[in-house]
Amino acid sequence: MNNFVLILPNIRSAHNVGAIFRTADGAGVDKIYLTGYTPRPPHPGLDKVALGAEKSVLWEGVSQAGRLVKKLKAEGYKIVALEQTENSVNIYEWTPAFPLALIVGNEKTGVSKSLLKYCDAVVHLPMLGKKNSLNVSVATGVAMYEIVRKRQ
Repeated sequence: MNNFVLILPNIRSAHNVGAIFRTADGAGVDKIYLTGYTPRPPHPGLDKVALGAEKSVLWEGVSQAGRLVKKLKAEGYKIVALEQTENSVNIYEWTPAFPLALIVGNEKTGVSKSLLKYCDAVVHLPMLGKKNSLNVSVATGVAMYEIVRKRQ
């Protein structure tokens, strides 16, 4: 069983997906699920940014994220969303449990409410400046490395 997987539902930018592949390779993520209309390799923009990580990180294209999340939950995964909500927990104050599936959100709309209802936890990155969000690939990278740090 994979210990740490990512779910990327409806990510619009191939560059963001490529950057997530590259960082996931560095963080040792076991697999990436590309759901909905998220770009999939081979794709010129994705491949250019991923620099080969799209070949070294296992990935699977899945049409419906909801079905995937239900399947992973049944297999024992803890489902965690990276999203700012009224009840989300600061990622630095949260303890992950494995196997873990991290859902990251669409660039404009975040993680959908229909997916949030399946989550065992919702975590956020603390925002200390005037902006209240980060680019999805940057936020995913910070979260991946925090999860990996806590796993070790």
